[in-house]
Amino acid sequence: MNAPTLTIANDAEDLAERAAGRFLQAAREAISQRRRFTAALAGGSTPEKLYALLAQPGYADRIDWQLCDLLLGDERFVPLDDSRSNYALIRRTLLAAGTVPADRVFPVPVQSATVEEAAAAYEETLATVFGVPDRRRPPRFDLILLGLGDDGHTASLFPNAPSLAVTDRWVVASPPGTLPPPVDRITFTYPVLNAARRVLFLVSGEKKAPVLKELLEGQPRPEIRPAAGVRPVDGTVEWLVDEAAASALTRRSH
Repeated sequence: MNAPTLTIANDAEDLAERAAGRFLQAAREAISQRRRFTAALAGGSTPEKLYALLAQPGYADRIDWQLCDLLLGDERFVPLDDSRSNYALIRRTLLAAGTVPADRVFPVPVQSATVEEAAAAYEETLATVFGVPDRRRPPRFDLILLGLGDDGHTASLFPNAPSLAVTDRWVVASPPGTLPPPVDRITFTYPVLNAARRVLFLVSGEKKAPVLKELLEGQPRPEIRPAAGVRPVDGTVEWLVDEAAASALTRRSH
């Protein structure tokens, strides 16, 4: 794994603009090299501004979206039109203007009878999209966007959850964490996150400052702070954070 890098943006708006630039760069490189761009999108409030930017013509018209496959790194087990749904967030931001084709985003099949069935079905979606029949070899995303919870969780990998120990599945069901909303989740596992070419953490707000300091300046165990377990085998990790989130850091470069 390459050493993680840290970039500190001025505020949430600056963070979103920098993230949009990273997204465009990753897309252009992947399409140039492989004629295809695969990305995993994150939910939560921090990426919302990013998705809204990417939907604007000045950004959207710089990507050939027909060569893109966009999946979700995690999802809540709620209807796709529920306000708590990550796909609902993407639909009202990235897809709202019609500049990004909706058929390039693959939602989690939350209409399944159980959260376990939804996870298994989404693993099948990944296998189909990537054309990877051998489940021992996880799909390799060009870019995975991740957030950070106040408790150190990322995607829907929560502290002390059984999903942290999973090595033979790409997508699993996860019970609710301690943070709201208290609903079951579907999440990528570490093998998928750590197969990525590029991981971009987006972190905003003063509430994230203590756990960000612990992750970047301490040595937390992944079972306590799951974001610490994101270590791509042959890829890069960048922490793109705003000044508020970085306010507790003693080292401003990483």
